[in-house]
Amino acid sequence: MFDTLIAGLLRGNVYALGAVGISLVFGVMNVVNFAQFSFFGLGAMLAWFFVAEVGWPFWVALPLVLLICAALGLLINVAVVRPLAKFLPLAAMLSTYAVSQILDNASQIAFTAQFRVFPKVMPTSNFQVGNMRFGTSDIVMLGITAAVMLVMAAFLKYGRIGQAIRATAQDQEAALQMGIPVGMVQHVAFVIASALGGLAGVFIALYVGVANPTSGLNTGMTAFVAATLGGLGSLGGAVVGGFVLGILEAFGIHFFGDTAREIVIFVILIVVLIVRPGGLMGKVPLISSEPLTGTFLGKGRPLRIPRWVWLAAFVAGGIVIPLFASDYVLTTGTQVLIYAIIAAGFTVTAGQAGVLALGQAGPIAIGAYTSALLTANLPVNFWGAVPLAGLSAAIIASILASPIWGVKGHYISIATLGVGTVIVAVIRLVVPQGIYGIPVPTWGEVPLSTPVAYYLIDFAVLVGTLLVMWRIQHSHLGKVISSVGADEVAALASGVRARDYKALAFAISAFFAGVGGSLLAHQYTYIDPTIFTMLMSLLVVTIVIMGGVGLPYGAVLGSIILIGAMELLRFTPELRIVVYGLVLILVVRFRPGGILVRNA
Repeated sequence: MFDTLIAGLLRGNVYALGAVGISLVFGVMNVVNFAQFSFFGLGAMLAWFFVAEVGWPFWVALPLVLLICAALGLLINVAVVRPLAKFLPLAAMLSTYAVSQILDNASQIAFTAQFRVFPKVMPTSNFQVGNMRFGTSDIVMLGITAAVMLVMAAFLKYGRIGQAIRATAQDQEAALQMGIPVGMVQHVAFVIASALGGLAGVFIALYVGVANPTSGLNTGMTAFVAATLGGLGSLGGAVVGGFVLGILEAFGIHFFGDTAREIVIFVILIVVLIVRPGGLMGKVPLISSEPLTGTFLGKGRPLRIPRWVWLAAFVAGGIVIPLFASDYVLTTGTQVLIYAIIAAGFTVTAGQAGVLALGQAGPIAIGAYTSALLTANLPVNFWGAVPLAGLSAAIIASILASPIWGVKGHYISIATLGVGTVIVAVIRLVVPQGIYGIPVPTWGEVPLSTPVAYYLIDFAVLVGTLLVMWRIQHSHLGKVISSVGADEVAALASGVRARDYKALAFAISAFFAGVGGSLLAHQYTYIDPTIFTMLMSLLVVTIVIMGGVGLPYGAVLGSIILIGAMELLRFTPELRIVVYGLVLILVVRFRPGGILVRNA
């Protein structure tokens, strides 16, 4: 047990460093900074390059890595985040996600995607306590972390800029009125956070012995959970959350195995958020509406779409493309249509209920596996499996998410991310090898396995989805759900059970996500858990935002751009993601309400 505790402290050491950076930016800017994740991988790769390739001593390379990460953090804040953060927190958050994709893939272009053995700059196993072996590197890491935390504490308590950071984190408007240069404070916060991210990346590479450009995602996500566990915006909470999560994760792996790691992490997060919604040391959010999507609601009016455009789109999508397009275009079109179905269903949660659910990969996975298991093992055909997959996703996701609807503010989005991640992790635990040979759709005895058949099936389902979403939006139910998203306090005062309607909106979105997952499964004819990632969830969110968060037909346009247009760059995957990130940044910068929404 003692060796497990030591392992947890060493891992928690890295999480604490990363969590402090995440909480620092959140505290002064109210932005969840996904770009912080990329600095974990970038810091590791830069340290590897300077030590292994250039031949510099580790203690020369380390400060250079921190300087590069700090400079990049400043550039990101000046050019991308701050112009949006003061108006639209969701736009700023999506921009940091886009920047994260650009940094990760630029790093892959520079260093290639393969794992690199990190140089043994210090002994890693020259000490032993009981059965636990550790090295000078571990002691140095703990020492540097302790020193950084002490310096940060002194800086925030006694330094003028540190005091300004604390004041800005407590109340940005009051800080401005007191003459505090909030813009400069935010720049400093981003610089410190980025440097800490790079430092944590070097430490994790030193700890595990390898470095990879994309290795920051998992570590960064866990550090994000640690920051949330401690309380977003609380630096002391970030440190406590990092070490607590590291220790609990180590004991969870000890008792349940490494395959249960994500389940342990996110179950802990969800339980803490339910019991203590503001985290262990954070403040309980006072606002009752979701601040991320809430900033988009009412920011503009949807563009008026003439009737002839609808007719032309139906003829082009349902007749012209199936008749004249190549198999390649049709295959790409099926992906566009499936993601449009999922994203259109998601608009009722994000656009009407005002809840930015970040875990859509979970319901998609439920639908895919339900449909695959039903058709492979029971006398259920494709046509029966698709709606059953949607119902399964709606029921299971709703049951698992039912405790979280009392959580407020940003934390409800994070809790839904946890639910989605737990769903996928459980599936990975139960069916680790995936499912192959999933039956294709049939009509009688005729298999419908051609690209045009798949396309027409998906097109018909998309049309049905849009009609259902239109009917919901214009119904009494839709108006009640929209009242919750627009002003939850007023809705509660009017007798509306906000929690119940949020849950219902989430169930509707989960149904269409399950339907989309079913279509994916039968068209791939195989599925495995690696398909259903956090990146899939964020892709759904960005599709919705790009078209217009409350517009189901906007999801179609978003899917055409982010799935279809990006297919043109499939020959160069890294550059494709870089372009995707740049497009997303431009859209949220100049059309923050969505392409089909007129700026207010």
